[in-house]
Amino acid sequence: MMTLRQIPRVVLHPPHLKRTCLVALLVGVWLSAFNLGDQLLAGPWNAQLAIRIAMNLLTPFTVANLGLISRQTGAEPDKPG
Repeated sequence: MMTLRQIPRVVLHPPHLKRTCLVALLVGVWLSAFNLGDQLLAGPWNAQLAIRIAMNLLTPFTVANLGLISRQTGAEPDKPG
């Protein structure tokens, strides 16, 4: 079982962070284009739109990290470092 102290070490491990950020970027851009495309093109951009874009990026980042953490608590965890 993984402790709360181990989670940042796993999430911030460079290969894991690179992978989860790439997933977040690809999925977040797609979600923003699909869900907010008309607002992005019409403008003007405001704080509410920026928050929605940030949420579109943070959601897949969170999901990817939850998947990573759940994998680490399995029978054969990947060892960072």
